[in-house]
Amino acid sequence: MNTFSRRSILTGLLAFSAMAAPGVRAWAQPHPLYGGNEGELMGRDPALFPPPESPIDFPIEPADLDAIPEKYHRQIVGYEGFEEPGTIIVDPAQRFLHLVLENGSALRYGVGVGRQGFAWSGDATIQMKRRWPRWIPPEEMTFRDAKAAAWSNGMPGGPENPLGARALYLFSNGEDTLYRIHGTNEPASIGKAMSSGCIRMLNEDVADLFERVPKGTKVIVLGAEI
Repeated sequence: MNTFSRRSILTGLLAFSAMAAPGVRAWAQPHPLYGGNEGELMGRDPALFPPPESPIDFPIEPADLDAIPEKYHRQIVGYEGFEEPGTIIVDPAQRFLHLVLENGSALRYGVGVGRQGFAWSGDATIQMKRRWPRWIPPEEMTFRDAKAAAWSNGMPGGPENPLGARALYLFSNGEDTLYRIHGTNEPASIGKAMSSGCIRMLNEDVADLFERVPKGTKVIVLGAEI
């Protein structure tokens, strides 16, 4: 059995300390997949926004796991750290997300990491959870991307939505970090660094995690460089 250790966490936290200036918390900036405060996006009509999550819970089409390296398949691994069971640990550098379980074990998921997945690190909690969440592209993206422009007032949640089947929204000290753990309609991106987004999981994996963790769950995002 593979083992995930406290040393791995400390290494990531040291990287975070080196990236952030003393006394300054590393906050993410508005970015190409999520934007900022959805209600304050310029040039939009909030009245036209689709619902925050789809009223239809679409069936999830399983990914072809043969196309994804085995180490990124969902699996139980050993855990030698001190975090409480139920804690999520995101390791962008290794492309893993761990959910700490009882008895010295953790459930490990493979993830894909967008550029914004490297932009924030620290401790947070899950404050929102959405099934088949909407996507509202930021204004600058609508100027350069015809597909994004077509959804300037928001793309409803569903199988074609880039946020996938589920999304977990991370907050720290009551503020939105703009950091998301979400699904993907591009299964081949798992285990890779991508140009946009934060932490993407297979739709069946993010749905599994969604059912395991309640709002208020502690999330530790380890530091990493692009």
